[in-house]
Amino acid sequence: MTSEDKTQQLRGASRREFLARMSVAGGALVGNSIVNAETVTDSAIKDPTKHQGSAPSSNGARSAHVKLERMPALNIVSLTPLEQLHGTLTPADLHFERHHGGIPEINPAQHQLLIHGMVEHPLKFSLADLQRLPAVTRTCFIECSGNLNTRATEKATVQMLCGLTSQSEWTGVALRTLLNEAGLKPGASWCLAEGSDAAVMTRSIPVEKLLDDAMVAYAQNGEPLRPAQGYPLRLLLPGWEGNTHIKWLRRLELSDSPFMTREETSKYTDPLKDDTARQFSVVMDARSVITSPTYPQLLEPGWHEIRGIAWSGRGRIRAVEVSVDGGKTWAEATLQGPVLPTAHTRFGLPWRWDGSPAEIASRAIDDTGYVQPTRRQLIDARGPGSQLYHLNPIMHWLVESDGRVLYKADPWT
Repeated sequence: MTSEDKTQQLRGASRREFLARMSVAGGALVGNSIVNAETVTDSAIKDPTKHQGSAPSSNGARSAHVKLERMPALNIVSLTPLEQLHGTLTPADLHFERHHGGIPEINPAQHQLLIHGMVEHPLKFSLADLQRLPAVTRTCFIECSGNLNTRATEKATVQMLCGLTSQSEWTGVALRTLLNEAGLKPGASWCLAEGSDAAVMTRSIPVEKLLDDAMVAYAQNGEPLRPAQGYPLRLLLPGWEGNTHIKWLRRLELSDSPFMTREETSKYTDPLKDDTARQFSVVMDARSVITSPTYPQLLEPGWHEIRGIAWSGRGRIRAVEVSVDGGKTWAEATLQGPVLPTAHTRFGLPWRWDGSPAEIASRAIDDTGYVQPTRRQLIDARGPGSQLYHLNPIMHWLVESDGRVLYKADPWT
């Protein structure tokens, strides 16, 4: 089959036809494998209508048949199982973690947020004080700037490759509300945000960002922040790299220049090929990742939906294109609404796999016109030493003739 034939299959595929064929086939994609309906017998299932169910409980729990877990690594991170989730919101207990000094235990009754420096009225806020102020809620992703495993093998899951991004609904107080209360002095253009962890994590944030869409968050997905996500307070900077979203927030100091902290000098700068480095490269570029089919799924010939998520720190996702011939030709996927700014967006495209080898990939385009680059484009622009931060290449998956799906693990050279 030629590349044009494969692309035509994508463009001409009817969603109605796709669903009908899946129904007739009597099969469904469950987890990481294809299960045929006829393999399930009545004798293998306990009839729930013949037994009294369990009683209500104080806290809900997942089914014993569902196993969803983060993947801890290096004692500093845990990764979200993106390929096992649906929709765009990440359950709070599966939100990725990145810690620089462990997770502190903080008594909210003793915790305060100090705003001082170049302000007219230095202020202290308790959690209760902040919760009395007008609340704002927004849905957005957070992504670690080092969210690509460049050493991954062909048997890598999406979680292993780029599980350092998650999305939640955040509630808190707009930073501009607090800064208006404190009163900015003329010339105040930067702010030092400081956390209460053992690393005393600090980052310099432009006041322009704080007055735009930043917030001090105290709730995630309707409940108080969890300790791993910054309880009782964290800074939220939509679209910016994760390390700037200071957790366990305790201090905001206003100044007329950046503070050049450890985390923005020796860390979180991007080496370039001309022996220079990008600094304060905090906005996350547009990116997409296919979540199905991926390793370790095993496909059978027939209809499948190529699906995944896309996001951009610069605004909304305008389009996602999918290729089944290694990037020679592309077809536009369907975006699932609502398409929000600085938020994960689901995409999908029906695909009829004929059993021959294929190479699938996706690329995101945001509303600034930015197109997700190839691995080669990134290396040519930044040099092979550009790894570790802000790597958002198009990712490819190989579908073998026996139905195996493997990550195309090209070397970063």
